[in-house]
Amino acid sequence: MSTTLTAAPTAGTARPRLLRGLTWLVLRQHRTALLCILALVVLGSLWIVYMRGQLIDTLAAADRAGKTVPLPVVGEGYGRLTSLLNLLPGILAVFLGAPLIAADQEQGTAQLVTTQSVTRRRWLVTKLGWCLLITLAACTTLSAVFTWWWRPYRSVLADHWMNPSVFDTTGPVLPALALFLTAAGFTIGILLRRVLASMVVTFAFCVAAQGVWGMYRNLLGTPRTATYPLDSASPAYLDDAYEVDRWVGSADGQLYGWGSCAEATEKATNACVEEKGIVNNVFQYLDYGQMAAMQWTGAGILLAGTAVLTAFALWWASRRPL
Repeated sequence: MSTTLTAAPTAGTARPRLLRGLTWLVLRQHRTALLCILALVVLGSLWIVYMRGQLIDTLAAADRAGKTVPLPVVGEGYGRLTSLLNLLPGILAVFLGAPLIAADQEQGTAQLVTTQSVTRRRWLVTKLGWCLLITLAACTTLSAVFTWWWRPYRSVLADHWMNPSVFDTTGPVLPALALFLTAAGFTIGILLRRVLASMVVTFAFCVAAQGVWGMYRNLLGTPRTATYPLDSASPAYLDDAYEVDRWVGSADGQLYGWGSCAEATEKATNACVEEKGIVNNVFQYLDYGQMAAMQWTGAGILLAGTAVLTAFALWWASRRPL
């Protein structure tokens, strides 16, 4: 005589609906990576909060003593933090994205899972979706906390707003860049089917992609032009501007290269200036007020790239043997 267990699981053992079935399996399979990312986010956020508190105390103490605060007022900790945030998208791409599917292909897990009741497309969507969701949540949190610190105190911090240590780590750029590189990582993994090779190629891709991103970052905004007399100091509003180019110009609007009259002697320089009728400095720049629009434009481009890579990865993996 056999007995069949038909009783429903008790409320104490039931899992949330979102964390059942394939989702629970994927999270359990990658629980070590999830715990590491969670620890990184928590510790990184606490580090930022602590350093912000230190900065506030330093500024308050200087104000009470009537002293001029030296600039910048932060030390090596700030540099380590911004370096870590800059490296984070590449780290996630190499250690989370690249092995995501490649490890299952190399170990045979992919064939095992897709021979069960779960379809290949559903398994891929779940794996890739949770990978991107985790990346988005982690980088959005760290970016939000760092922006909360940097924005009110940017005048006493070391980096200019167009530096990668600020532009790529505040606002929407950090999560968008991380999503793009992570999508590139699992796409490379699906194509190469080997974990080590995928990680190496993903690392090289991240270095190249971030290098290209840095070269064309200033194209995200429309440059503005300021003109002021040749012998006068630059206007105060240009102190925080990012220089795109500069020239010297004549009264009729003719522009000459900045060093056009860089002669050997002052007399020769003055003669050159007089001969060409140069009377103005012409400064082409990007203003801090353009930063938010530039970041959202760049984030949109990166997210479009993420969508293309993810769609290609799903198409490729769903039509070829795993």
